Amino acid sequence: MKLKAAFGLGFIIIMTLVGCSPKTTAITSTNNFVSESGVPDYSQLNYWASHPGKRDPADTVPKPLIENELEKVADVFFLHPTTLTDSEKMSETNGRIDDAELNQKTDLSPILYQASAFNERSKIFAPRYRQAHIAMYYEKDSARKYAAFNLAYEDIKNAFIYYLEHYNQGRPIIIASHSQGTTHSTRLLKEFFDGKPLAKQLVCAYLIGMGVKKNQYEDIPVCNDSLQTGCFVSWRTYRNDFKDNVINRTDNSIAVVNPITWTTTNEIVGREKQKGAILYNLDKIYQHTQGAQAEGNALWVSHPRFPGSFLYNKKNYHAGDINLFYLDIRKDVSRRIDAYLK
Repeated sequence: MKLKAAFGLGFIIIMTLVGCSPKTTAITSTNNFVSESGVPDYSQLNYWASHPGKRDPADTVPKPLIENELEKVADVFFLHPTTLTDSEKMSETNGRIDDAELNQKTDLSPILYQASAFNERSKIFAPRYRQAHIAMYYEKDSARKYAAFNLAYEDIKNAFIYYLEHYNQGRPIIIASHSQGTTHSTRLLKEFFDGKPLAKQLVCAYLIGMGVKKNQYEDIPVCNDSLQTGCFVSWRTYRNDFKDNVINRTDNSIAVVNPITWTTTNEIVGREKQKGAILYNLDKIYQHTQGAQAEGNALWVSHPRFPGSFLYNKKNYHAGDINLFYLDIRKDVSRRIDAYLK
C-alpha cells in the first residue's frame, strides 16, 4: 500500500477522491486476448493499447473540445506509466502482456486520460509492454531491478522499430510519456534521436513525471519556449508547501518546464493563465485550476480548484502531471507541430 500511495500511478486525482469507475463516453478497445509466446508481436493490433488502425480510448476527445476532424499530420509515440501496482502481484517483476485486467486498467486510465491529450493533430501509437512492477523502483537487488526495467524497455524498443519500419513513412514524431513511460522514453530518445538522423523528424519530446537532467542529451536541448522544436520538456508536480530532501527548490540540475508558459524561468504564473484540466468526467474542462512555478527540480503549484478539491490534502501531484494541464498540453502540441511544419 505504501508503494501505491507514493506514486498514485494509473488514476487521476479525482478518481482517488471519489473511488469510482470513470464516467465517460470513452471509446473502448479489445484488451482481452491470449499471447501464446508471452512476447509482444507488434504486427498484431492486440499488442497496441492505442493504434490508428483501431478505435481505442486514446481517440477520445473531451466533449467541450469536439470539433471538425483535423488532419493528423504527426505521430505520437506514447509510453504509459506503471499500472502494475497491486500488492498481491509484487512477486511479479513484470506484467504479462496478455493480462486482461491490467490492460483494461491501462486503457481506461493513462491511455484515456493522458494519451488523448495528444490526439488533436496526431495519430497515437501506444504499445503494450511488459511493464515493471511499481515495487521494482524500490528493489534493492540491482540485477533484478535492471532485468525488470530492461525487459520492459526491450519491448518498447521493438515496438518503436516496428513503428518506424511499417508506419512512420517520414512523418513528424512526438515522443510522449509519463512516469515509468518516461524512464523508458528517456532511454529511447538517447538511442534513436540524440545525434542521429531521426532527430530531424522530432517535433518535441514530452518526458513527464520523472526527473530528467538538463544535460541528458548531447544534441537535444530543453525547450525554452512554446515554438521551439527538436527539444524536450519535462516536469514533476508538487504543491507549494511540499517538503522533501530530494524534491526541492535548490537542485538546478533537473529540467523543469512550466506547462502554462512553456518556459524554464522561475516566474510565478497565476492560475488565470492555465488553460484547462480534466477530471474523471470528460464532459467538462476545468479552467484556471492552479498556478505554477518552475523552480529547483520540480514544478510547484497552488492547491487546484475543482469540485471536491478541498478534500484532497496530498501534496504530491504526480498522478495529475498531465491531467492538471490537459488543455495546455493539447494546445502546445498543435502549436509545435505548426512550428515544425513551417
